[in-house]
Amino acid sequence: MDRTDVVAIHFKETPAHASYGWHTAPESQYVITLSGTLEFTTREGETFVVRPGDVLLAEDNIGIGHKWRLIDDQPWRRAYVVLKPGARDCFVAKKGG
Repeated sequence: MDRTDVVAIHFKETPAHASYGWHTAPESQYVITLSGTLEFTTREGETFVVRPGDVLLAEDNIGIGHKWRLIDDQPWRRAYVVLKPGARDCFVAKKGG
């Protein structure tokens, strides 16, 4: 089984209907959505919906980064899994979800 080395996991909650303008990821990390639905926009202009159970690999720590806004009536609860610097990412993206 492949594993990815991590250095920390922490949790955050943002109230329903919130948004956050352009910002970068502070470090390479997985972001696991536990509740809430949000619209996520990348610096390349790609926009998609993130739902509970979705996992993002946030590694856009330069440039303008990304932005998001909550689009349902639930708070956004998520877990940040911080990758060890230089750790090999074993994440396999789901296509056509």
